Amino acid sequence: MIENFEFGRLAIIGDLLLDKYVFGSVSRISPEAPVPVLLKTRQSVVPGGAANVAVNAAALGCTVNLIGVVGDDKQADVLRHTLSKCPGINLSGLVAEPGWSTICKTRILSGQQQIVRIDEESIVPFSPTTNERLITACKTALENADVLICSDYAKGVLSDAVLRAVIDHARAMNIPVIVDPKRKNFAAYRGATLITPNRAEMALATGLPLRTNAEVENAARAASDQFGGDVLVTRSEEGMTLWQRNGHVLHETARKSEVYDVSGAGDTVLATVAGVLSAGQDIDTAVVIATVAASIAVSKLGTASVSNAELSQELMGDISSTGMVASLAHAQRMMQKWRQHGASVVFTNGCFDLVHPGHIALLHAAAQKGDKLVVGLNSDASVRRLKGPTRPVQNEQARAIVIGALREVDMVVIFDEDTPLEVIKALKPDVLVKGADYTEDAVVGGDVVKAAGGRVELVSLVDGCSTSNLVKKMVQLTQASPSTPTEDGQ
Repeated sequence: MIENFEFGRLAIIGDLLLDKYVFGSVSRISPEAPVPVLLKTRQSVVPGGAANVAVNAAALGCTVNLIGVVGDDKQADVLRHTLSKCPGINLSGLVAEPGWSTICKTRILSGQQQIVRIDEESIVPFSPTTNERLITACKTALENADVLICSDYAKGVLSDAVLRAVIDHARAMNIPVIVDPKRKNFAAYRGATLITPNRAEMALATGLPLRTNAEVENAARAASDQFGGDVLVTRSEEGMTLWQRNGHVLHETARKSEVYDVSGAGDTVLATVAGVLSAGQDIDTAVVIATVAASIAVSKLGTASVSNAELSQELMGDISSTGMVASLAHAQRMMQKWRQHGASVVFTNGCFDLVHPGHIALLHAAAQKGDKLVVGLNSDASVRRLKGPTRPVQNEQARAIVIGALREVDMVVIFDEDTPLEVIKALKPDVLVKGADYTEDAVVGGDVVKAAGGRVELVSLVDGCSTSNLVKKMVQLTQASPSTPTEDGQ
């Protein structure tokens, strides 16, 4: 799962915000004016905008270089102090603009209900010197980056000049660029690998409806024509749609969750997609995991980050299974879902006729090699060809039920061939496990797994354990025991 991902390094450039929350309760109306009176109980501050993207990425396990503009004021000090509490975020790329105020958004809440928001901001073009410092800081960060994020809140950091310089530099270094856009047209993001607009931003930029999947795909195509890359549309309660120029489309349904606050959910999606890509995973996996991350983010009150541990727990809950007996086609679909949730899949096989300690040891060892364990089970016909006409002792359904009931086993697939080669070719597990009585080059399907980027693991066996020996012992005991007399003594 994702706790085993090796997350990479992100360069994040964009508008830095400070989100302040004032909490209290309202029990009366002011006698001075018809407005509620809030009895303040507490307040908190959290990073917002590109700074929230950085916090979310660091919470996943990424190393982050954050680039943006702050003022020479108390709000900047608070933002720096808050960010300094997050391990993994380098703040050397923050540029101080003299005479400019750090942007702060203050939300007043009674219970969980937002009453009003107060914005402190002054949007003015930055000086050429500040723009050059931003570009230089970003280029420096890209020297050790796996992904560049441009978090555009339309507050001035990502001007045309800065966007053009940093995107072109990243592309020249073959570093993917992901943009959260805020423009009325996406042409300024030309050269970006992926943009992540929400429905409102897509509608504004394309002028097209986005009610159905087909309409979203059509709008994504129009958006892509503006800047030349792929599009991930966040669709709130309807999930997300990934549209790629190569023709691939993924509609990922949102997870059901209680929504408290959508503030910063887009930041969580942006950070998660970039983080998962930096870990070497594909874009479909990144989108599926980001959908789950977004559901966690909106279930929290206020701008919030999603930790690696929280996300891992939710992902594992989504793909929990109970040793189901599956057809090969169903197993393929399940494994695709597992992998999109970040799980590695282990495969082992056998007849498992009379389960003994040797079988248990093999399955336990196999389960330790990954996140999900699939067991290939020889059918009755396959066992007869391998073991003789008196075997198996138990039919395939009984054997599958027994194996599937073991805690370590997530799925059982019955195969009719003499070997599991066809199953292995179809499933392409990440890890193939056999007993140490094999050599690696003798493991059926080992070459298939390794060619797909997986590995073969040989595990120790328990000496003296075999179903054949158990059957022989039972026959000997039966032959040695006296006949049981009938009721009439004959």
